[in-house]
Amino acid sequence: MTNTQKYSGLARLGLIASIWIFITLVLNLVSAQQQNEEQNKADISRAAFEKAYKVFIHPRCLNCHPTGSAPLQSDKSIPHAMRVQGGKNGKGIPGMKCTACHQKTNGIGKHMPPGAPNWHLPHPSMPLVFQGKTAGQLAKQLKDPKHNGGKTLEQIFEHVSSDPLVLWGWNPGKGRTKPPLSHKEFVHYMKIWIENGAVAPK
Repeated sequence: MTNTQKYSGLARLGLIASIWIFITLVLNLVSAQQQNEEQNKADISRAAFEKAYKVFIHPRCLNCHPTGSAPLQSDKSIPHAMRVQGGKNGKGIPGMKCTACHQKTNGIGKHMPPGAPNWHLPHPSMPLVFQGKTAGQLAKQLKDPKHNGGKTLEQIFEHVSSDPLVLWGWNPGKGRTKPPLSHKEFVHYMKIWIENGAVAPK
């Protein structure tokens, strides 16, 4: 083998090594960029849920998602009068069905029984508790079909967007406060949360 051939072979090896190093650097940069993008999406998702969380723990939502089998009432989230219970299906016990007092619309006057179609508590087999939950705990619960009524994230979004019982929260009747966000804002943050991975706050 001549010196020229040796130098030519070394040059080829050097070129191959340079190309390999370049490819490795590019792949590392792409991977780092993807990780940054994923982290950014996760941060955006968490921040959006933190905003929406303020609505979930407001009395208009929390009162029907208590830790026990009895609904809460008023802006102070006190136990419901008359020892009301959700019963076997969340719609009340015999002789004290929710719809006996809660009609399809609010009662006329201050502090009269609120109303919306299909007034009820969550089914006792899947209570979907909001009371006492941190933002992270609630987010994990909402995205888990085993704990959210068997719903997909798309169905959860549809529920908070258009269910009359949810919409009632922004039309609660005289003597009751509304959630701290408008319904439009709430839905906006829920959409951002879901579209960016439905990441639970830490």
